[in-house]
Amino acid sequence: MTTAIAVDLGGTNLRAALIDSGATILAHATVLTPTTGPSGEAITAAIIARIEALLASPEGRRVTAIGVASAGPLDLDRGWVVNSPNIAFSVVEITRPLRERFGLPVTLINDARAGVLGERWAGAARGSDNVVYLTLSTGIGGGAVVNGRLLLGMDGNAGEIGHIPVDTRYNLTCGCGYRGHWEGYASAKHIPRFFTVWREEADVRQVAFDAGSTRAIFEAARAEDPVALAFMEALGEVNARGVSAVIVAYNPEVIVLDGPLARYYGDIIIRYMEPCIDRYLTLPRIVVSDLRGRSPLIGAAAYALEAR
Repeated sequence: MTTAIAVDLGGTNLRAALIDSGATILAHATVLTPTTGPSGEAITAAIIARIEALLASPEGRRVTAIGVASAGPLDLDRGWVVNSPNIAFSVVEITRPLRERFGLPVTLINDARAGVLGERWAGAARGSDNVVYLTLSTGIGGGAVVNGRLLLGMDGNAGEIGHIPVDTRYNLTCGCGYRGHWEGYASAKHIPRFFTVWREEADVRQVAFDAGSTRAIFEAARAEDPVALAFMEALGEVNARGVSAVIVAYNPEVIVLDGPLARYYGDIIIRYMEPCIDRYLTLPRIVVSDLRGRSPLIGAAAYALEAR
């Protein structure tokens, strides 16, 4: 049985794993993604260190490929991560340094595109040929398989659904610099800011929870705090606009939600989002991933093994 090393580079965490051709994770490690240093080489070095540790394990002898999934945008021709709003460096070189260091084939794919592959291979979308994977994390990302084919686009960036325009009322600036994007409202990073402007417009004077914490806002909603629940209505409308656009763009039979927000608060998110989704096309099944955040790792391994 062949084995790949999979890396998942996110804005907060850097994960690496040994995964065999049966989608079994043999070893797994997580460290914080570097945010300081003179250049993106700090992240490249951290990736190399994780790979070296995995190769030193007994299962490392069977590794035939390396797959890296990363937050985008990507420049696939160069093998770079470029100008990602959630990564601290404007350029992170991936494929060339890893290929030269380890002498193995190296693939690079957007983390959400890897996520949809992981869900089709080993998760909630097994057996489905029309799938959208939606990650609600530091940012918002997506990946789509349509009629059994992964959509990549010209530069590998098809599916940047976090940058779907969803609002002109508050007109909040996204991390990418443009206004009104889904990620700028409903990602873990930006929900407290959205709460602040919503609160001002709604003239909410007193709040009984930490309004600067996404977790605290959702925990208050779970405890049925009336202010938090009212905000969930507004957040649900924004999420529904994004999902409505996804449905008419890709016509999926299933949407798989992942990322920390979905894993911890998926029930609340779906409850307030689903009634507001447009019914122009058939409403797909909307589920929360059961792969515990490892869909991009599993998908990166699948992509690397298939390319090899």
